[in-house]
Amino acid sequence: MADTVVIFRTHSDVEASLVRGLLESYDIPAMITSGLTRAVFPVPASELGELRIVVPVDHADEARRLIEAYQRPTDPEGPRVVPIRNQFQPLEEHIRYRFSDRGLLEHALTHRSRAHEDVTGGVADNESLEFLGDAVLGFIIAEALFREYPELDEGQKSKIKASLVSATTLAMVGERLDLGPFLLLGRGEEKTGGRKKTALLADACEAIIAAVYLDGGMDAARDLVLREVWSLRAELSQTGTLTALTGDFKSALQELLQARERGLPDYRIVGESGPDHRKVFDVEVWVAGIVVARADGRSKKEAEQRAAQLALDHLNNQPSS
Repeated sequence: MADTVVIFRTHSDVEASLVRGLLESYDIPAMITSGLTRAVFPVPASELGELRIVVPVDHADEARRLIEAYQRPTDPEGPRVVPIRNQFQPLEEHIRYRFSDRGLLEHALTHRSRAHEDVTGGVADNESLEFLGDAVLGFIIAEALFREYPELDEGQKSKIKASLVSATTLAMVGERLDLGPFLLLGRGEEKTGGRKKTALLADACEAIIAAVYLDGGMDAARDLVLREVWSLRAELSQTGTLTALTGDFKSALQELLQARERGLPDYRIVGESGPDHRKVFDVEVWVAGIVVARADGRSKKEAEQRAAQLALDHLNNQPSS
């Protein structure tokens, strides 16, 4: 493009592409240039160098006017386009984290279909971030399991972890965070309902976890994972999934009661019988001052687990309050 001038600079892949698209929609030839080779591993956009929009000199004034209107969408004379730097603010509110580098959030939301349609090659998809996010998520869930369920064996912990980090669970998180409208998709993926696809929502969740980790460190990522993923244990307990995975009816009962805001269960030994080597313990489970189940067992632990199982059956047949 001969006799060109730089009229816009940014560190955001997506913003550069949107500005170029805006100009081209007004028949202004535009090109994205950069002096650096794109990195493969996800790093903050500020480290990837500056992207520049260049246009022919004779279109420069009109291009600057359009971009100024783009940056101030409340201007009644300009096109009503929301600047990319404000586009993700509602999502930041949903995840309760504000990025220092919003380029990372853009990267996390960019599906490969969007990257493939960009002829400049300047837009990177979120697959590397998914890889990192999967590792960060797995570590945080494993750490939480270690701390909260020390009595469970390795197999039981592994089953709970697999359930919590599954695509189904992460897609549920994505729906709750309303990720769909923020995904950056190609035209083909958009037409086939990509914003509601389980795989895309789950992948975006992992990528966002990685983006938060890179932007704010492990503490920020841990806060997000514990709030949005680990907290789903209560629902798994309510549907019986957690119990099926672990056989731990006491933990399942506790999770169910916490989800219904009914306090913690109270286990009371109300009787013992038999000789010392074959003693049988009789246990009641109290919830909010009421006996909800009673069972016996050859140890206190066995009796409590059986009582908790009966209490779960009883409570799951009642409407939550």
